[in-house]
Amino acid sequence: MVTALVIVDVQEALVPLVWRGDELVDRISALARRARRHGAPVVALRQVGPAGSAFDPDHPGTRLSPRLGLGPGDVVIDKTATDAFYRTDLAAVLAARAVDTVVLTGLATDYCVDATARSALSHGLDVVLVADGHAPAADGDPEAGLTPERIVDRHNRILGRAVHPGGVLRVRPAAEVVFPDRS
Repeated sequence: MVTALVIVDVQEALVPLVWRGDELVDRISALARRARRHGAPVVALRQVGPAGSAFDPDHPGTRLSPRLGLGPGDVVIDKTATDAFYRTDLAAVLAARAVDTVVLTGLATDYCVDATARSALSHGLDVVLVADGHAPAADGDPEAGLTPERIVDRHNRILGRAVHPGGVLRVRPAAEVVFPDRS
């Protein structure tokens, strides 16, 4: 079994906009260090868009947070959709490393993390959603009357009950995430 850490959209412009962004980046960074110590691949995804847009690849805000401590052995993949598998080489990158389980973290809970978790299952992967490793917008979803805490709790519950023949999704706090030793 090969487990990879997949970090979704922890970008400089987005971290200040999400609930407990600084705390979240520190938690994800610690997971990345732990993954590397055990020889687990670390894959960071970056949302990009057309030139001149908020997600212009050349805009400094689209850079991944330096606090993640990404290194030369880590893989960075640009994506243009909420589903990180859509028109990217993410599936091929994971397959080349014989990954069968992804530990999923990042931004935002109710967009890219949700879509990527569901797509990973469709790609036959098992998913460990880090219960305290993803976040929505800092104000939650005021139109729906949902606080950030409720959004995280709701997605942890819904995704934790997902039934899919491709893979299994488990929800675990960061402190309980295990990367099988490959080093």
